[in-house]
Formats: sequence, C-alpha cells, structure tokens
Amino acid sequence: MDIFTTFEVSLFTLLIGVFLVAVIGYLIGFFLRKLISQYQVKEAEARKQKIIEEAEVEAKNLLKSAVVEVKEQGLAAKLQVEKELQGKWEEVRVQERTSRAKEGELRISFEKTRELEKELTRKIEEANKSREETQAKQDQYEGLIQEEIKKLEVVSSLTVEEAREEIKKKVVDEAHLEASKEVRKIEENAKKHANEEACKIITMAVQRLASDHVAESTVSVVELPDDAIKGRIIGREGRNIRALEQATGIDLIIDDTPGAVVLSGFNPIRREVARRALEKLTIDGRIHPGRIEDVVNKCRKEVNQQIREAGEQAVVELEIDNINKELVNMLGRLKYRTSYTQNVLEHVKEVAYVCGYMAAELGLDVQLAKRAGLLHDIGKAIDQQTDGTHTQLGVDVANRYNEHKYVVNAIAAHHEDVEPESLYAVLVLAGDAISASRPGARREMLETYVKRMTKLEEIGDSFKGVEKTYAIQAGREVRIIVVPDGTSDDQANLLAKDVAKRIEKEVTYPGEIKITVVRETRFVEIAR
Repeated sequence: MDIFTTFEVSLFTLLIGVFLVAVIGYLIGFFLRKLISQYQVKEAEARKQKIIEEAEVEAKNLLKSAVVEVKEQGLAAKLQVEKELQGKWEEVRVQERTSRAKEGELRISFEKTRELEKELTRKIEEANKSREETQAKQDQYEGLIQEEIKKLEVVSSLTVEEAREEIKKKVVDEAHLEASKEVRKIEENAKKHANEEACKIITMAVQRLASDHVAESTVSVVELPDDAIKGRIIGREGRNIRALEQATGIDLIIDDTPGAVVLSGFNPIRREVARRALEKLTIDGRIHPGRIEDVVNKCRKEVNQQIREAGEQAVVELEIDNINKELVNMLGRLKYRTSYTQNVLEHVKEVAYVCGYMAAELGLDVQLAKRAGLLHDIGKAIDQQTDGTHTQLGVDVANRYNEHKYVVNAIAAHHEDVEPESLYAVLVLAGDAISASRPGARREMLETYVKRMTKLEEIGDSFKGVEKTYAIQAGREVRIIVVPDGTSDDQANLLAKDVAKRIEKEVTYPGEIKITVVRETRFVEIAR
C-alpha cells in the first residue's frame, strides 16, 4: 500500500513536473515568438524606412532630371524664339531700309514731278499764247483764201465744190494708175523671186536627202534547202499545209518550181509571218500541226516586236517627240507595206527629211514639218483593215490622237483632196512628189514602163497639128512639137490642156506629168 502510494505520489510529481515544464516551454516559446515577431516587425519597419528613403532619393533624382530637362527645353525654345526674333528683326530692318530707300526715291520723284508740273504749266501757257497767235493768223489766212476763191470763181467760172471734185478725181485716177503699176511690179518680182527661191530650197532639200535608190520590198518566195521537204510541208493528206494556211491566213503555192515555195496573200505582215515560220520549220525539220501553230505564234510575236522597233527607230532618227505609242506601232507596220515597190516607211521618212530641210530654209517649225511628213501616209497602215481611202483614214487617226491641225490638214491635202491650209501642207505635197518621183525611188516592170511611154506618145500624136511627141524623163514630161504654120499660140495653149486631161483619164501613173508644147518658127538666111 505504501508502495503504491509512493508510486502515485512520484507519478503525480512527475506529471506536475511535466506540466510545469510544458507550461514553462510554452511560455518560453511564446516569449521567443513574440521576440521574433517584434524583431521581424522592426526589420520590416527598417526595410520600409529604407525603401521610403530610396524612393524619396529616386524621386528627388527624377525631379532633378525633369527640372534639368525642362530647363534645357526651355533654353532651346528660348534660343529658337530668339533666333526667330532675330530673323524677324533682320527682315524688319531690311524692310525699314527698303522703305527708307523707296521714301527717298519717292521724295526725288515728287521733286521731279513738281519741276515737271511747273515746266508743263509754263509750256501750257506758251501753247495757249501760241494758239491764240495761230488762231489770229488762221483767221487772217481764211479771209485771204475766201478772197482768192471768189477771184478764182470769177476767172474760172467754177464753184469751190466743183473744183474740189475735179481735183479729187484727177488725184484718184493718178493714184489708181500708180498703184496698179506698183502692184504689177510687186507681183512680177514676187513670182520671179518665189520661183527662184522655191527651186533653190527644193534643190537643197533633195541634195541633202541621202536614201537608197530603191527600198526593199516584201519577199514572197521562200527558198528550200531541198525539194524533198515539199512533201513534208504538204503532210499526210495535206494536213500540214492546211494547218500553216489556217494559222497564217496566207496561201502556199507548191508547184514544180525547184527549191522554192510561193506565198500568196494581200496582207504583207501575215505574209512575213508565214515566210519566217516556213523558214524555221524547214530548218528545224519537225513539221506537224502542233509544231506549226507554236512556230507561227512565235514568229508573229517577233514580227510585232520588229514593227514596234521599226516605228521607234523612225521616230528616233527624225528626233520627233511626244508621239503616241499607237502611232509609233502604225509607223512600224509601214515597214511591210509597199507602194509601186517603194517601201512606205522609207518613203515617209524621206518626206519627213525633205519637209524638215525646206522648213529650215523657210524659217518654219522644223519639228512640225517633219511630223506632218512622217504621218502623211499613216492611213496606209490600216487601209487593208478598214474601208476608206488612206488619206481619210489618216485624218481620222490623226484626229483620234489629237495631232496638230496643220498635221491633219497636211495628211488630208497631200493628194490634193482638200485645199492646203498652211505652208506645212504645201511642204508635204512637195516632199511626197520628190520622194516618189526621184530616180530609182520606185521599180517598174519593163513591159509596163514601155507601155506607158508608148501610150503617152500616142496620145500626143493623135491631136491635129502635132508634128511629133516625145515622152522624156522616164515619163515625167511629155514634149509635143507642133507645126508652127497651122497652130497659133492660143491653140498651142489649148492643146496642152487637152493632152493633160486625156492623159489623166487614160493613163495610170505615179506623181505628175508635165505637158510642154513647143511651137517654133525659124527663119534662116545666109549673107554672101
């Protein structure tokens, strides 16, 4: 019993001790936590204070920077304002100096004006005095004239009005006579010098023109390397030749002509495309419908490119500016157009050069003259595609692209369809005739040439009183020798007109033909 009691007491004591230890440990922990919390609070307060101090320092620095920046901006603005003010002050000073100078000039002008006013007043007074004296003398002279008129009326038995009319009539008649003489002299001198000057200008223009005698014409025959290739061109059952004709619009004539194929078609550009395509196909050797279509398309692009380049080259050679691209392409198309075997592009270039030379001699606008000469046959570029004459088509094209009115009139008048409205149209007429009629400009078949010459001589010989007719200068002139005893001068003049009308009606020829009738009587005696 005592043992248990002692054990219980010990256990109780132990429990009390444990409890006390626990309480003491709790209290110690509480106080430790409180101390730690206080330390942490103090540390947080310290960090807070430090952060606040750093923020204040940074704010002060930023404030200082802002103040400095504002001061710099203000200083810069101040300098700018001062600079502008300085400029304004300089302008004001300049204006002030100018105003002072003008004020001085005005003061001087005012003084001069006052002096002039005084001089003018003095002269007016002198003029009034002189007018009064003149009026007095005039009254005196009029009195004398009236006395003399009365004396003349008594002597001549004519009134003043009748005498005045008589004198006026005589003066007018003499003036008309003198004026008619002067007009006749002026006309004769003008005609003489105009003809001389015109011949001189045209001669100089022709001499300065350096062109080939005959321009290249469009080729319509393709040379073949071998006759055996003709069968491949025709193809099985003619499919190749049909494909080529359909793609180009040109007829191929394959006959017994050795080593050649003839291309037949009215469109020279299509004929050129067909020629190029056929040459490439014969060189390549692969001839079938698919290949034909590809080659024709490629050749068509090449020809179009050459057309553009030809037009651009013509414009560059003539140094003509501001010409529409469509007009340039039309000029290039003229490279494949011929007239009486004369290449039309070369022809219009020649006309442009001649017009430019003559315009320079006459003091006209050379550029405008060249432009009119270059575009005078532009209608031939589209006359195979549209109805109408090439002159009317050319006028429409020129109006469409806003060409100068003188250029439009030159195009319309270069075949004398309308009247020339400017000297530029006359220059184009002359240039066109020079380019078309110069020796070697156009080729003709010998048979056609001989027939025309024979026809001209037959027409002249068919008229009564004609002794002999000669066609000379390649048919550009017809000289008719008449019997002098049976033909008067008036009849010879009428004969020339009749022959010209008949030639115009019956003969086809380029340019113009001059008719010359020669009537000559010679009397020869020999002194022995």
